[in-house]
Amino acid sequence: MKTANLTDTAKNVLDIEAQSILRVKDNLDEKEFNKAIDAIYNCKGRVIVTGMGKSGHIGKKIAATFSSTGTPSYFLHPAESTHGDSGIITKEDVIIAISNSGESQELLNLLPLLKRFGLTIIAMTANPNSTLGQAADVFIDISVEKEACPLGKAPTASTTVTLAVGDALAMCLLEKRGFTQEDFLIFHPSGALGKGFTYKVSDLMRTENLPVAKGNDLFVDVIEVISEHKLGLALIVDDNGLLSGILTDGDIRRNLIKYKNVSDLKVIDAMTKSPKTVKSDSFAASALHLMEKYSITALPITDEAGKPVGIVHVHDLLKAGVA
Repeated sequence: MKTANLTDTAKNVLDIEAQSILRVKDNLDEKEFNKAIDAIYNCKGRVIVTGMGKSGHIGKKIAATFSSTGTPSYFLHPAESTHGDSGIITKEDVIIAISNSGESQELLNLLPLLKRFGLTIIAMTANPNSTLGQAADVFIDISVEKEACPLGKAPTASTTVTLAVGDALAMCLLEKRGFTQEDFLIFHPSGALGKGFTYKVSDLMRTENLPVAKGNDLFVDVIEVISEHKLGLALIVDDNGLLSGILTDGDIRRNLIKYKNVSDLKVIDAMTKSPKTVKSDSFAASALHLMEKYSITALPITDEAGKPVGIVHVHDLLKAGVA
């Protein structure tokens, strides 16, 4: 098969899956969805997610997303549940049962125990008239018009839709709980993501021997200041010591190209005015976001009055494992 034809197949798969998500969005039963949110929010135990086969794989991801955003959750394999693993279920839990057909036998074998415990069952299925759909307290429709598989067999659009609905539930619960960046950090202490919210700028910024100059200083003199400090910029302050601009390596290159003679050039005529800054109590992740957004390698740190008190460089973030 030609590569072009394969590309067409790929685009068709993406179209079908995207359209399937939009279809579920348009058909979302707000009453049932809100019932699911309320049941999970008011749950005194954990959310137990269960599903067989591909539904199970999606269920694992949904459970992981719940847990990382403030909703304690476990995945229970329905086949293993009848061999002792159902012991993780308590009478205070809520169940999310995933089955496209609503007739997965391994999952149905779990229903008597769930009913005996009187647990709220949220069914994510394409068939409200299925055994699972009828047994559930809450029905969330995950039906699709067709799978993206050319054979119409492999779960594709249906699993994508299920995953998206799971994300929607998790994000609604995150907002309802008032889940913050600090809360997120508690569950993500490792890696760059966690470290970005572990460190404050004040933990990483440089505060001693800062490259500071005045606007009336000569351009060529400030170049020497920048070279000596090896931070790629100089902080330009006014007569009151307030930050009025910065001179960066990029500014130097641009002005050397712009002017034939820079011997009399003043910094105020060459600097970047109104530079991007952060406060010392900002998260390191915020500093990194600014650097990435504006393609810069260092940021001035100012106090409440606007006086420069430090510089944070991307190398500082790298060393701390933030970037």
